Amino acid sequence: MRKSVTKPTLIIALALLAALSEPAFAKKMYRWVDENGNVYFSDQVPPDQVQHKRETLSEKARVVDVIEKAKTGEQLAQQKRLDALRKEQEKIIAKQAANDKVLLSTFRNLDDMNKTLVNKMAGFDAARKVIEGNLERLAQQLQQQQQQAAEHERNARKVPEKLLADIAATKQQIEITQKELERHQQERRNSEREFKADMDRFQFLTQSNEDSKTSSSTLAASNASNELGLFVCQDSAQCLKAWKFASEFITAHANTGPDVESDKLIMRAAPQKDQDMSLSVSMLESNNSQQIFLDIRCRQSSIGTELCAGDKAQAIRQAFAPFIQSNLAAQQ
Repeated sequence: MRKSVTKPTLIIALALLAALSEPAFAKKMYRWVDENGNVYFSDQVPPDQVQHKRETLSEKARVVDVIEKAKTGEQLAQQKRLDALRKEQEKIIAKQAANDKVLLSTFRNLDDMNKTLVNKMAGFDAARKVIEGNLERLAQQLQQQQQQAAEHERNARKVPEKLLADIAATKQQIEITQKELERHQQERRNSEREFKADMDRFQFLTQSNEDSKTSSSTLAASNASNELGLFVCQDSAQCLKAWKFASEFITAHANTGPDVESDKLIMRAAPQKDQDMSLSVSMLESNNSQQIFLDIRCRQSSIGTELCAGDKAQAIRQAFAPFIQSNLAAQQ
């Protein structure tokens, strides 16, 4: 008695038959180049060759997939640090973009900003007068208390303990109020400086036609890793000097116009052409140390991608830290 073939079994059999009858040229083919420059083609990659970058080819010899060269442990660790630092720079750029948006939505022109600055400083001055008034009142109070103590002494009477405590308390209050006045004056100076920087930024934004919305970044980890474009400062004083040289480096190597310039970020305008290289440097805090990171951006095109991944971009990164170091050494 003949056994019947169920429908699922028939489907599986047909699939197997189709697979067995598939021509050899329809199999996946791989192409790779070893460390000696030898080019290989095969439908299988030997275990001792899997570390190389390889391309998967279609039956028409077209590249359908690319598997990059396997990275060493050191390269993987470097990439991890790079990604972490990239996030930090992106935060700085995002913050700058947010500040720009607030500026442009808050003020119509520089006259508006000047009026706001005048009002802002008037508020500080009014608060200063209040503090100075308190100081004057305390000074008069102390004078009266000291006169009372002198009166007791002239009459050969012991100065009351309460009066002595009041004099000490008034002196302490005067000292606190003087420090408050100094702190207030410093806040006024800082506020005026920051607002004037915002005015300069507003003027630039309203006069510039450059597009500064695109952002990408690469970071590095130490002066020894120059290929990643990072300078690690010894202290804050050195970082201030290095920041100036970093700005000069940007000007010398970027071929796009200016965009952002602050004490945390200097960024050239976004690349518009395939050959454009836009550079930026950012001041970063990492592991209780200050670092200056160089980033290179290229246009989002095949040519631009190759440019940023090529020897020219890498040479610029490698030259960044030595440039700062040599200039710092020349100042000593």
